Amino acid sequence: MFMRATLRKARRDEKALFYLHGVEAPRRPPTLSGMTHRSLIIGASGGIGSAITAKLQQNGSEVTALSRSADGLDITDEASVKEVLDRVEGEFQLIFVATGALELNGNGPEKALKELDAQAMVAQFSVNCIGPSLVMKHALHRLPRNGPSCFAALSARVGSIGDNKMGGWYSYRTAKAALNQMIHSAAIELKRTHREAVCVALHPGTVQTDLTAKFAGNHPTVTPDEAAHNLLSVLEGLSPRQSGQFFDWQGERVEW
Repeated sequence: MFMRATLRKARRDEKALFYLHGVEAPRRPPTLSGMTHRSLIIGASGGIGSAITAKLQQNGSEVTALSRSADGLDITDEASVKEVLDRVEGEFQLIFVATGALELNGNGPEKALKELDAQAMVAQFSVNCIGPSLVMKHALHRLPRNGPSCFAALSARVGSIGDNKMGGWYSYRTAKAALNQMIHSAAIELKRTHREAVCVALHPGTVQTDLTAKFAGNHPTVTPDEAAHNLLSVLEGLSPRQSGQFFDWQGERVEW
C-alpha cells in the first residue's frame, strides 16, 4: 500500500513538472494495477506459490494453480511441462513461476569448492534454471499481445554476481545466475511481440518455508503471506520499461 501510494505521488509530481514547462506529460505504459486478470501459478503447492495463489484469489483474479503434487507437473521434464500446460486454455495476464530448491537429494549449499559434486550441480540447474526456462518456452505465448501482462519467476539475491561478497553456495548461485540471464534474454525477445509485457526475476527475501528452514540463520524472515503481498506489490509498480530486470521484495533493482 505504501509503495503504491509513493508511486502515485511520484507520478503526480512528474505530471506537475511537465505542466510547469508547458508540455504534456507522456502517457505512462499501463501496468497490472487495478485489473481483474487471469493468473497462472507454477509451483502453487509450495509456501510462496500457495500464498501468491491465495492473495490473487482474494483480489478477484481467476487463478489456474499448477503443481507437481496436484497436476503431475515436473518442470525438469519438457514433455511434462508441455503436456500439463497444453491442458490449460486461454490467455493469462500474469504467469508466476514460484518453483525452486536450495537442497536437493540431500545435497545442500557448498561451503567450499572441494564439496562440489557434478550431479548435485546438474540437479540444481534442472530445478532452478532449466525448469523455469521450459515454462517460459511453453507458456509465454499465453500472455496477451495487447494490453499489460507479466511473467515473473523467483530468483535469489545470491544469484547476483555483482552482489556476491561471501562466495560459496556454488551450484545454487550459478543456477540462479543462469536463470537471471534466461529471463533477461527472454524479455528482449518478448518485447518484439508483446510491447506492454513485463518479464522479471524476483528476490522474495528469506521466507519461512521448508526450503529455507535449515539455512535462515540470523537473517530476518517473513511469512509466505507477507512475501506474496510484497512481491505482488512490486509487480503492480512495474512498467514495460523495467522488463528484463531483477528486483527484490522491496521493489529495489538487484544488480546482475
